[in-house]
Amino acid sequence: MRNSENGLARFMERYSALVAGVGAMLCITTLAGLEGLHASGLWLMAPFGATMVILFGLPDSPLAQPRNIFFGHLLTTLVGLIVLNSLGVEPWSLGLAVGLAVSLMLLTHTTHPPAGANPLIVMLSGQDWSFLWSPVALGAVIIILGGLAFHRATGRRYPARW
Repeated sequence: MRNSENGLARFMERYSALVAGVGAMLCITTLAGLEGLHASGLWLMAPFGATMVILFGLPDSPLAQPRNIFFGHLLTTLVGLIVLNSLGVEPWSLGLAVGLAVSLMLLTHTTHPPAGANPLIVMLSGQDWSFLWSPVALGAVIIILGGLAFHRATGRRYPARW
């Protein structure tokens, strides 16, 4: 058993970029496969692709931890929805939403850089409140569960913290 564990560790070290790419591919493929199950057909958004880089490529980073992924995406989407519904879409309201989202992530210690784009996506595409639930909350949970399963299957310790 010890030799197989050492062999997996050596493989992971040597091919970490390839392994990260496989993890990202499996996770996005899962979300894309769910498209037909959702009424609006929406389970993917561009920031989830950027989340893959951090979750699978830098899993020890504070930015890749489950709390940051989930609450980073949730809080910034909420900010976008509030600003959209109260102030509309103007150059200054787009800037305000992103600025508030960044501040909120930093204040709550849930910084997740890909989530900084969420207010723009919400506002520019005119999303409604259901967007907070799906794709954002459910998508983030699926991403976190995918990261947990993949990292455990490949012998990597994840998360570093909850």
